[in-house]
Amino acid sequence: MQDKPKPHAIFLMGPTASGKTALSVQLAQALNGEIISVDSALVFKGMDIGTAKPTQEERGGIPHHLIDILDPAESFSTGKFRRQALNIMGDITSRGKIPILVGGTMLYFNALNSGLAKLPEADADIRAKLDQDLEKLGKEALHQRLAKVDPESAARIHSNDPQRIQRALEVYEISGKPLTSFFIEAQAQDIPYQRIKLIIAPQDRAILHDIIARRFKQMLEQGFIDEVVALYQRGDLTEKMPSVRAVGYRQAWSYLQGEYDLETMIEKAIVATRQLAKRQFTWLRREVDAASFQTGQKDLLAKVLETVNDELSNVSI
Repeated sequence: MQDKPKPHAIFLMGPTASGKTALSVQLAQALNGEIISVDSALVFKGMDIGTAKPTQEERGGIPHHLIDILDPAESFSTGKFRRQALNIMGDITSRGKIPILVGGTMLYFNALNSGLAKLPEADADIRAKLDQDLEKLGKEALHQRLAKVDPESAARIHSNDPQRIQRALEVYEISGKPLTSFFIEAQAQDIPYQRIKLIIAPQDRAILHDIIARRFKQMLEQGFIDEVVALYQRGDLTEKMPSVRAVGYRQAWSYLQGEYDLETMIEKAIVATRQLAKRQFTWLRREVDAASFQTGQKDLLAKVLETVNDELSNVSI
């Protein structure tokens, strides 16, 4: 008896503010698809403006999954994302539709592509000590410490990403082994889908930088500060939580705490968003088997659909 061919799934990737949302809705409408968000901030309720969460109108009648599923006081691990995304993909496929995974959280895409390494559980005492070291010594010193024990992770993790630096150091202190070794040892857990990988990004990085600045100022006009004030006034959220650490929210939170004025906050949020885009580009360069398209290019949808339909005609077991 012949095995059934693997169903298709579309992975639409790109840096922040590159036009993924609008394109994904158009694809879903054209291909009878449903959208699964691959975004670590869109999972949180009450965080709409600063995450550029698509409105009901922008969703164009297409079901969107993994949006507004958690309170900002909760956390959402990469493992949880992978399990829930695969369950939803299976449901979408069973109904004869195509799952379209869209977002900019490259760690989530990587978890689907390459599986997950079995890392040691977090250690509260070690984490507390690393928090103290971060506060006392700064993120550059921690990054240098990581470079000594795990140079490959230090090369991969930016010095402006203290959360991942701390996790890599924590893994080393718990196990005596560099984080990199766990990924090398990890067996790739392949998913039962034929992946059609698409990347959308502006041709010129300067264009994206301009879009990011304009979009953040538009968010301010839409009431972003009021959105963060509502979170701040709850009293149960702190800057250590993943929701508050989201780009833009972290800077607005510091502004509300009086660490700097409004103009400085705006500048810092825009710079942080551009740094996020830079890290996303670094991840995207590894996706050598993806078809790339330019933000705003002529006949974008038609060209993307041509690529997708060519791939859909290819069937593998």
